[in-house]
Amino acid sequence: MPPSTAAAPRPRDVYFFGTCLLDLFLPEAGLDAITLLEREGVRVHFPQGQSCCGQPAFTSGQPGEARTVARAQLGLFDQPWPIVVPSGSCGGMMKHHWPTLFAGEADAAQANEVASRVVEFADFLLNVLQIELRDQGAPAKVAVHTSCSARREMNTHVHGWALVDQLSQVERVVHDHESECCGFGGVFSLRHPDISGAMVSDKSAALQGSGAVEFVTADGGCLMNINGKLAHDGKAFRGKHLATFLLERTGGKA
Repeated sequence: MPPSTAAAPRPRDVYFFGTCLLDLFLPEAGLDAITLLEREGVRVHFPQGQSCCGQPAFTSGQPGEARTVARAQLGLFDQPWPIVVPSGSCGGMMKHHWPTLFAGEADAAQANEVASRVVEFADFLLNVLQIELRDQGAPAKVAVHTSCSARREMNTHVHGWALVDQLSQVERVVHDHESECCGFGGVFSLRHPDISGAMVSDKSAALQGSGAVEFVTADGGCLMNINGKLAHDGKAFRGKHLATFLLERTGGKA
């Protein structure tokens, strides 16, 4: 199990930053994540004014625009509660890049304080709540995909593996291209569609060839990109968000 990032007592309250992508395109995954947190006795607070972490603008070389978007989020988390983010890439933006983005700005201290409370969803389940999952599903083989930025910045592949490995009826299989990007990268897929298309082709082929019956990922952009490629190719193989998968396997979703 990865080393714990939690020194404080088990929190009673958390903020949930749903990310713009999950909110718009995969709301069920966000709701499933909230259900898992609430099932552990945590009160989940969802600030209605939240939108985007600023990552698309930031990775496009537009720090001013990214700062404007991120600044609109800073005042939403005024209580000293953890901020749980169901996306390693968005979590990485908030935790590691917001301090740099706001360096020298009047609200730098506030940005740093907010960033210090950001925890990726799988990390929070595993290391803060120390969740113990009891598998109620049929035997299955699954593969885990982790976005490249989430892997590098938040170590989320380790947390995802550990959660899946708790499920007694699930065999986690390692696929070719395990550490490689799916090609989404936000605006990268729009600016470089040929390269992005080649990358997602390699990733989807590796997942299908792994022997898994489905794949899971904690990043919505990757989920949409890979599932979109599979649907375009007429394949039945599909992926789920990690929150949805865990909830289904532990009897919390029909």
